[in-house]
Amino acid sequence: MTTKLTLTVEKEIIERAKSYAKNTGRSLSELIENYLETVIQESGTEEISPKLKKIVGAVKLPKNFDEEKELRSYLEDKHL
Repeated sequence: MTTKLTLTVEKEIIERAKSYAKNTGRSLSELIENYLETVIQESGTEEISPKLKKIVGAVKLPKNFDEEKELRSYLEDKHL
């Protein structure tokens, strides 16, 4: 279930975030939700580097994405 949330954010940040969301084919709500989910998951875990934090959620993978299969395929192509 989704719920409406009102935030107060600097106008320039909102404009840049909207532009980023549009360029990546996502909604601003989706970006914020992904960020909040990341923050929640990080609490109590090892510290993630700032560079990694910036890219979390930047790539949308299909639900049936097989990371192990793709990695194996990549390494085979690279080394064989």
